[in-house]
Amino acid sequence: MEELRIEANGNLGPIDSSRIPRYAGAATFARLPRLDQVARADVTLVGVPFDSGVSYRPGARFGANHVREASRLLRPYNPAWDVSPFENVQVADAGDMAVNPFNINEAIETIQQNALDLTAGGSKLVTLGGDHTIALPLLRAAAERAGGPIAMLHFDAHLDTWDTYFGAEYTHGTPFRRAVEEGILDTEAISHIGTRGPLYGKKDLDDDHRFGFGIVTSADVYYQGVLETVAKVRDRIGNRPLYISVDIDVLDPAHAPGTGTPEAGGITSRELLEIIRGFRGMNLVGADVVEVAPAYDHAEITGVAGSHVAYELVTLMADNAVPGDRFGAATGYASQALGQEVRRPAGFAAAGKE
Repeated sequence: MEELRIEANGNLGPIDSSRIPRYAGAATFARLPRLDQVARADVTLVGVPFDSGVSYRPGARFGANHVREASRLLRPYNPAWDVSPFENVQVADAGDMAVNPFNINEAIETIQQNALDLTAGGSKLVTLGGDHTIALPLLRAAAERAGGPIAMLHFDAHLDTWDTYFGAEYTHGTPFRRAVEEGILDTEAISHIGTRGPLYGKKDLDDDHRFGFGIVTSADVYYQGVLETVAKVRDRIGNRPLYISVDIDVLDPAHAPGTGTPEAGGITSRELLEIIRGFRGMNLVGADVVEVAPAYDHAEITGVAGSHVAYELVTLMADNAVPGDRFGAATGYASQALGQEVRRPAGFAAAGKE
């Protein structure tokens, strides 16, 4: 079947859904071209079908393709940003990494090397998991590309800074403890957002604080709101090279039932999208969306949420590639169409101009 694609500014975009039905054809992310169909990619999406590090429900190895299927409904213009991300930059889908499901150490090495290969030409990487174990090698690669420790925002119901499970150092509950120990995170600029639920003990929080993490719980987001959450994060991160890791279980199970370790009391998909939009102008160097487990999903609720989160992350990367000041455009904090005043966090308008 002929691929009738949208092209703009020299970039090959998604299949034209006004000419080929959304449900037809191969399911790349947002129906974008494959990496082998373009000469270069400014932003690359890649799947990592790996869930050998999970401690409860398996199934996240099928998450990347589930998100891709749900992403068929995404459209090329993002009105919350007044940006057409696929026109601004060349975005492509690299398919899936082939990683060993029986050897976690080998899988981690493979993911790290593949991430370095995919970013060798300057492309930024958005990874679809897979369980959260994959964040460690992705952070290693991002820090190597940045030339030193990087800032990180971690959206999750859980801390993921535990030491071991059954003596294993590399699991989906341990990647950020390892990352701190390895010195690849800037410990003055790391934070969890959306944490909640019971812990093994108070020591979990004590350890996390010792590692340098700030915490914005799901209750904090509820009581303080998106604007204050964004303001706190922007103040903490500044213009440092930033990696964003999104465990889909940061969302309440009402918004993301298809995940391995659900916790009640999470943030809404609207809150998550608005928080990401509040990071406009920040120096995003890499990102992942993990822990989508389609076996526990229904009506593609989790897949749709994951696809929109990935789309916002791509838009953030694409928006940063546009020269000039774009902060006068819509920010997602309020609807310009309704004539509402847009109230930005302190310092928001000046972000990214250091």
